Amino acid sequence: MDAAALALLGAMSWGTGDFFGGLASRRTHVLTVLAVSQAVGLVGVATWAIGTGAAVPGVGDVLPAAGAGAAGAVGLAALYRSMAIGAMGVVAPISAVSPAVPLAVDLARGIVPTGLQWTGIATALTGVVLLAREPGGTLRAGLAAGVSLALVAALGFGLFVVGLDAAADGGATWAVVVARATSTLLSVGALVVLSAPLHPPPRLLPAVVAVGVFDTTANVLVALATTHGSAGIVAVLSALYPLTTIALARLFLSERLDATRRVGGVLALGGAALVAVG
Repeated sequence: MDAAALALLGAMSWGTGDFFGGLASRRTHVLTVLAVSQAVGLVGVATWAIGTGAAVPGVGDVLPAAGAGAAGAVGLAALYRSMAIGAMGVVAPISAVSPAVPLAVDLARGIVPTGLQWTGIATALTGVVLLAREPGGTLRAGLAAGVSLALVAALGFGLFVVGLDAAADGGATWAVVVARATSTLLSVGALVVLSAPLHPPPRLLPAVVAVGVFDTTANVLVALATTHGSAGIVAVLSALYPLTTIALARLFLSERLDATRRVGGVLALGGAALVAVG
């Protein structure tokens, strides 16, 4: 299977996991969903790492990986909560503008974005503005439900990439394991501190477990894709994960967006893709 197919399958898996995460968070505490799904994912990525025989990273690589895990946990919590209170078709594309964060970090380091990336940023921001407005209103009248949290999710996912990139020199496989272990510990700790339910209701358990399974599967597929082809192509195709979330929300939740928001979603995803490939 070539890189494009693997990346697209990874995107579909991520999008499906996000849908189940948002759906479960409408029926139980978001930290319960996050902690259980992250624990399931940790088992999956640890099994993958052991199976590949990858070298264990040193302390210097563990720290940024742990930071990535912390940022990722915040991003996922924000995403699931935003999907619980807002339309998935609105918040999912906004969360996908996360490539702008590592781009901003590069800019701070003196690495100037390409013309294509500047175009992507402008396109993605235009899309976010169109998605964020209340139907029939303006941004001044207030943001749509979940938009603020979706922006927090984008920031968290972007910082996750920055941290993982810094840790990857010591081995990307175990960097993912360290990141997932950190996010699991933080999620469980927050759950205990806030006295959230330790277990989801039995009827929701399959959906919560599915979040971890789909997320882990996506990680493996995208990692394999990078070994079969261009990292730029993989980045663009895997960034299309919100399309699966949007499709599932329309199919199972009957979510429908007005024409302006549909255009906004296309612009947000297209802009994110331009930033990733640039």
